Amino acid sequence: MPPIRVALIGLSATAKVNWAEQGHLPYLQSSRGQSHYEIVALLNSSQEAAETARKHFNLSPTVKTYGSPDALAADPDVDLVVCNTRVDTHISTTAPSLRAGKGVYIEWPLAENYEVAVDLLGGEDVRVDASIVGLQGRVSPIAIKLKEILSSGRIGRVLSSDVRAFGNLGRRDSVSELLTYFADRKVGGNHITIAYAHTVDYVHDVLGEFESFQSRMQLQRPVLKIRDQNGDTEAGRVIPSDVPDFLAVHGKLAKGTADIVEDATLSFTFRSGQQFKGTPGFIWTINGEKGEIMVTANGAYLHSDSYKDPIEIKLHDHVTDEVVDMEWDWQDWQKELPYRSRIVAELYERYAHWWENGRPAGNLPVDREWPRLDDAMERMKEFKELFRQYDMQA
Repeated sequence: MPPIRVALIGLSATAKVNWAEQGHLPYLQSSRGQSHYEIVALLNSSQEAAETARKHFNLSPTVKTYGSPDALAADPDVDLVVCNTRVDTHISTTAPSLRAGKGVYIEWPLAENYEVAVDLLGGEDVRVDASIVGLQGRVSPIAIKLKEILSSGRIGRVLSSDVRAFGNLGRRDSVSELLTYFADRKVGGNHITIAYAHTVDYVHDVLGEFESFQSRMQLQRPVLKIRDQNGDTEAGRVIPSDVPDFLAVHGKLAKGTADIVEDATLSFTFRSGQQFKGTPGFIWTINGEKGEIMVTANGAYLHSDSYKDPIEIKLHDHVTDEVVDMEWDWQDWQKELPYRSRIVAELYERYAHWWENGRPAGNLPVDREWPRLDDAMERMKEFKELFRQYDMQA
């Protein structure tokens, strides 16, 4: 079968965020990736910028270069458009291709707010089979292992779950000069909508959605120092922030995903910046009738960056009172890729399997599913309510 023809949006030698280069390119340029996909086009802020990227990343001279989303959308030789730009440009760069019937892969967050996302899809409950959203934590080896443990019945029905996470890729009192938009809520990209959102998404995928929830957010540091590219700050070089940096939420889990009791509770606290020195940056416990699971990691990035240090899953059997390590592992082919690309690669793999097997409509077996745009809409709706509650705080 011919490969899926991919256009990358936002692959740039001068990008402020290098996720396209580090998260996507390693798989797409690997022998395994090339057995399913071919990069055929680039879209950047200008055609010249796209040409520079093509040269910088040693892509084939046959790769087309575009500076216009409409021109890309009109290219009949593109099957899948992959967007890796700043969140508030996701819609403008992908909407023409989506309207043209192309498959789209849009990184998370889907859009700067819920209303803009609804406009993209033309409604609140629209399913787009030929789509991917970058909520790859759902197909991480940790999430897969937790689903396996829960489905085995080893801890019985879930009674409650608690997550404590820190967005420690950032700093508690400063922001990089490349990411000052993290302090501007209207842009839509910040520690709450990215790090927390990724984390709560795979927690929901394992345990289920909230039936209802209550939350409180706090803006602890309304003024942030600005770091230069060497990580240094200067007195007086600051930026005001209107983005909360602390969140506490708790709610009743809806039935239908994991085996839970009635009124099972999920509680979650998240804080931007580093945790207490010497303690884990991520602790997730799942309390069951017969046992309890605890996951620990260095931070709230089980979807991407937490794998440079060990991630442990332990199970406390309440009957035997023994604590055992629950082993997990990458698939062999994933081990050939850099950490940041491994879970993204699994999204590509699942999409390719669907594409190459007739592109069936509707739900797939669990081990073949991946998050699509309608899954992103569910998370966007949760965040609309989260920020509504914040805006209503006294």
